[in-house]
Amino acid sequence: MKDNLHPTNYRVCAFKDMGTGDITLIRSCANAKETLEVDGVAYPLVKMEVSSYSHPFYTGKQKLLDTAGRVDKFRNRYAKFSK
Repeated sequence: MKDNLHPTNYRVCAFKDMGTGDITLIRSCANAKETLEVDGVAYPLVKMEVSSYSHPFYTGKQKLLDTAGRVDKFRNRYAKFSK
């Protein structure tokens, strides 16, 4: 085994999903500028935009973004081919 291979700042961090507000405590060496107190203990805070709490694959809620009716135009244009 090589010496000094593993990071020295490996500790428990609080990962917070900013969309849902859910917090997960995981050991990590991610850089964190803020701290968050969970059950009376302060943990380094890592903010995430998407996690398993908010990702459509895990939640089962797919969002279809339709800008200017593009999806409807596509479906109308190719409806004749599906028959």
